[in-house]
Amino acid sequence: MVVSRTPPALGGGCLRILTPLLLLASAASLHAAKIPAPPACGKPQQLNRIVGGEDSTDAEWPWVVSIQKNGTHHCAGTLLTSRWVVTAAHCFKGTLNKPSQFSVLLGAWQLGNPGPRSQEVGIAWVQSHPVYSWKEGSRADIALVRLERSVHFSERVLPICLPDSSVRLSPNTRCWIAGWGSIRDGVPLPHPQTLQKLEVPIIDSEICSRLYWRGAGQGAITEDMLCAGYLEGRRDACLGDSGGPLMCQVEGTWLLAGIISWGEGCAERDRPGVYISLASHRSWVMRIVQGVQLRGHSQGSSPSRGRAR
Repeated sequence: MVVSRTPPALGGGCLRILTPLLLLASAASLHAAKIPAPPACGKPQQLNRIVGGEDSTDAEWPWVVSIQKNGTHHCAGTLLTSRWVVTAAHCFKGTLNKPSQFSVLLGAWQLGNPGPRSQEVGIAWVQSHPVYSWKEGSRADIALVRLERSVHFSERVLPICLPDSSVRLSPNTRCWIAGWGSIRDGVPLPHPQTLQKLEVPIIDSEICSRLYWRGAGQGAITEDMLCAGYLEGRRDACLGDSGGPLMCQVEGTWLLAGIISWGEGCAERDRPGVYISLASHRSWVMRIVQGVQLRGHSQGSSPSRGRAR
């Protein structure tokens, strides 16, 4: 290969035009180099409110976060992107316009010993769903939390996927919940407050509606809710787990199927946990959150991302 050491002469006008173009191209290349592509959602990179649950392993659920109020665990949430967390709206009842009271702790397997690789980030603002009524058991109990800065992704801090339109969760589908809530009604999770996990089956919506029926015209289960858990009780989400994820695995990828919202008591018989369905609010989330990732069945729509706001 022959390399010319002497570049051909350029006219002064060409040089004046090319110089800024080259500078712009270099700046664009540097800018692109500083913004790596986000990691694949719903894929833990580990090497290897929960009543009746068990300890999770470190980095098993890298998208589960602790929403702290004045330095104390208040609710759980789920990381969608480097700047957004989704949780239950009722976690911010009376404090929606007071984000300075809150922070988000990420990458902490044990709240009592979060470790040097955890990250704590302030909250810039909270956007609750416009139809949420702030009453217990209300539909649209979902809120989006904007972080003050982008988090650093690692094996302990990763985003989850949202289900695309190809995903249908049939009754008895086995999913998981995780949180740092009470282990029994009135009994907080003991030190070192290790993240708890519990496998729960999806419950048929008609069965759940009958269990929570309040009388003619007063059914408690709305169209954006789904139920999961055990009709015999003894295992369920509890106080402090609110806002955490109901996670279902589809073709090897973890999807956020629901948000822990409400229930009657903790692990009571015929009172399963009630969750807000992300499928019902997917379009609202995507209108607000830039870069949220969707996944589903191979035969369904191809992987896609939310649009920029």
